[in-house]
Amino acid sequence: MANIDTTTDAGGRGAGQNALGGDNYLTHGRGLKSWLFTLDHKRIGLMYLVVILSSFLLGGIFAMLIRTKLLSPGNSALMDANTYNQMFTLHGAVMIFLFIIPGIPAALGNFVLPLLLGAKDVAFPRINLLSFYLWVTGALIALGSIVTGAVDTGWTFYTPYSTTTNTNVIAMVAGVFVLGFSSIFTGLNFVVSIHKLRPQGMTWFRMPLFLWGIYGTAILQIMATPVLGITLLLLIAERALGIGIFDPALGGDPILFQHFFWFYSHPAVYIMILPAMGIISELVSVFSRKHIFGYTFIAYSSIAIAVLSFLVWGHHMFVSGQSLLAGMIFSFLTFMVAIPSAVKVFNWLATMYKGSIWLATPMLYVLSFLFLFGIGGLTGLFLGALAVNVHLHDTYFVVAHFHYVMFGGTVIAFLGGLHYWWPKMFGRMYNELWGRVGALLVFVGFNTTFFTQFVMGSQGAPRRSYHYVSQFQPYHVLSTIGAYTLAIGLVIVAVNLAHSLFRGRPAPANPWGGATLEWQTSSPPPHDNFPTTPVAGDPYDVEAWTYDGRIGGFVKKAPAGQPAAS
Repeated sequence: MANIDTTTDAGGRGAGQNALGGDNYLTHGRGLKSWLFTLDHKRIGLMYLVVILSSFLLGGIFAMLIRTKLLSPGNSALMDANTYNQMFTLHGAVMIFLFIIPGIPAALGNFVLPLLLGAKDVAFPRINLLSFYLWVTGALIALGSIVTGAVDTGWTFYTPYSTTTNTNVIAMVAGVFVLGFSSIFTGLNFVVSIHKLRPQGMTWFRMPLFLWGIYGTAILQIMATPVLGITLLLLIAERALGIGIFDPALGGDPILFQHFFWFYSHPAVYIMILPAMGIISELVSVFSRKHIFGYTFIAYSSIAIAVLSFLVWGHHMFVSGQSLLAGMIFSFLTFMVAIPSAVKVFNWLATMYKGSIWLATPMLYVLSFLFLFGIGGLTGLFLGALAVNVHLHDTYFVVAHFHYVMFGGTVIAFLGGLHYWWPKMFGRMYNELWGRVGALLVFVGFNTTFFTQFVMGSQGAPRRSYHYVSQFQPYHVLSTIGAYTLAIGLVIVAVNLAHSLFRGRPAPANPWGGATLEWQTSSPPPHDNFPTTPVAGDPYDVEAWTYDGRIGGFVKKAPAGQPAAS
């Protein structure tokens, strides 16, 4: 595949490929009002993308301030200990609730899901728009707490500290509560859309695997999010009314809060990672130029992960005083949940085996994902073992593991999916060289930042600490250098994608040779997606598409003796 050029202009565009000046969803309506009140899933997806990436930037700024302070032990002129507590709380809360949880489903999922189904829109377009405004409302309430006293509890809001601190816990928690409604409505919309809008020929086991990932995620959003919502309401009631629920001084039980919180938050890990796994399934087939290996196992493993994720919350609480029997059961279930994840990884590797690997930018993110998520998953087994967990609990080892799963898994897949669908979203090709440079710097910077923390944590370095003993300073310095390298890589990614909007060459309908339905409409798509509902075929029959240098994209192979279809 090395002979395929996706960076230079390729002349003609081929039949059915929108010129950017033609009518498409970006030009269908003019003015701010046409965007603010749109019911078009594609525009809603783009609006989500803008606010979610803005949250990523804000959370990243908090992270860089934290790492800059940690260059040296002791007091710092950059921030005092209280400000440090607020910074790491805001970093965690913004990244988790405003970026990673909604990132792939709300932004990429909203844009791509109806296209993958060959549909004109999601099942409930008005609820889709309501979900977006609920997200914005929740985000404004949560971020407004910064002005009135930024929360310093950590993103988990553990009691009894969260019921006694003088920071504005109620505003932050209320914002997260509203964000939960956005998550639930989005999940409902996706479940109904997948059940009711599949086109002719798309049975359950001919759906693209990204839809299986979104489907499993939607189930988790619907079933787990209400638990968090009720827990946060109880926390607000305790702070505002002095009701004894979690605070032992009022007759409450702080361990009850941990049970409630992690009963949601461990499924939330899979709300973040399941759609990421769906993206990897799409990309690994397209850029290996091979049919996905073990489709049925990958599909079933998405549902298995969704089910098992409800049963493992107690592994966050091995040192909380729960019984040895409960600890053994949760440890066993933690090892069990690794099996369906491993099934996916083995099937992705089997798909790549003897494939014609095309090292385009999205594929570099696939390779990064496999390496980083592999480390994240394997270190999760360390933390699932009772004896090892006691030593590593609340150390930097946990921080590193969490980031290898969340950033190395979810964010890396998000970046891969963003590069993959970018030409479809905006009708422009980005610069492939700078895309690869950005991916490389992100990979190197991330590993430098967080692999160092595995070593530091195994030596007992406590997490969330403003002060630390001098023996850990070399690790902190190296970790901070890695963080700046990672930031530079992300800036290159952002500049490259933004530059393509103005200077990138027009994208063909199918620049990557994908066989799913979104590549059978123009780039960018028209307002109604498809003139008529298409008939679905095998979503992984990528070998049926061949590269055509005249249009700089792929066309469907024709039977022998006939010209290829544009």
